[in-house]
Amino acid sequence: MTTILVMGGAGYIGSHTVKHLLDNGYAVVVADNLIYGHREAVDPRAAFIHADLMDKASLDAVFEKYRIEAVIHFAAFAAVGESVADPEKYYRNNVIGTLNLLNAMRSHHVLKIVFSSTCATYGEPQYVPMDEAHPQNPINPYGRTKLMIERIFDDYERAYGLKHIALRYFNAAGASADSSIGESHQPETHLIPLVLQAIQGKRDSIKVFGTDYDTPDGTCIRDYIHVEDLALAHRLAVEKLDIYSGCLNLGTGIGNSVKEIITAAEQVSGRPCPVEYTERRPGDPARLLANNTKAREILGWNPKYTDIRDIIQTAWNWELKRRY
Repeated sequence: MTTILVMGGAGYIGSHTVKHLLDNGYAVVVADNLIYGHREAVDPRAAFIHADLMDKASLDAVFEKYRIEAVIHFAAFAAVGESVADPEKYYRNNVIGTLNLLNAMRSHHVLKIVFSSTCATYGEPQYVPMDEAHPQNPINPYGRTKLMIERIFDDYERAYGLKHIALRYFNAAGASADSSIGESHQPETHLIPLVLQAIQGKRDSIKVFGTDYDTPDGTCIRDYIHVEDLALAHRLAVEKLDIYSGCLNLGTGIGNSVKEIITAAEQVSGRPCPVEYTERRPGDPARLLANNTKAREILGWNPKYTDIRDIIQTAWNWELKRRY
């Protein structure tokens, strides 16, 4: 049985990927420092080690204890606003931490990694949908750390034979179909859980930043990809590491505006959402959409969730019975 190390496997996308790997016959070791992750989100079938990217000894301990054959790397700080306010935190954890992980992998002769990257490496869109050839010019430290790591992988492949796939995802959303795990950030910054929590009365309202964009209803359009479809892509990427290295977009290619998300959430929940309209936020593009052709062709990946209401339904089911 192939053993996969999932760094950051107690986080949102990581925990769903762990569950998916286990359901598909893999042995999984989860390593997480639990700063943002949730121990309750880790599937009990997986082995768990408390480890930190900045603690080289803890990383070595993972590889010494288990016979790891490939790594999926989710462990990163990922709040865009915080990265602007405290870039040192992001460069240290995301970039230096990844170097620590790669050096531990090399020391133990593990040369396969799937990386959680982001569409934030592209920056302001020059065209949509965005393919992998789109220029990369990130506009915040978070995006720049992810781009630096992609470049490191390229150099490590040339020098050391590291096989890698970096998955640039767009807007992760939803929860597991059985509602056992879901999205839980502190603070929460993602639109769909914010809307659902406003509907529940856990928040006074949802703020809509700008209604004068060049879109059909004046609000920003984003590409929402279900977390289980992301988990599937990570497994498929692990299985393709012998024949492909590079970067792939993960999105549906279908855009939904902020107003459409609110309307769909009201339909799913059967309740109204209190809304506060306010000014635009700086740096919010009107549209962000993925061209996912390359992921479909190389991975054989076919997203299951393409209707935003189905995505929101899983998120709503999770909000009604969340455990953490």
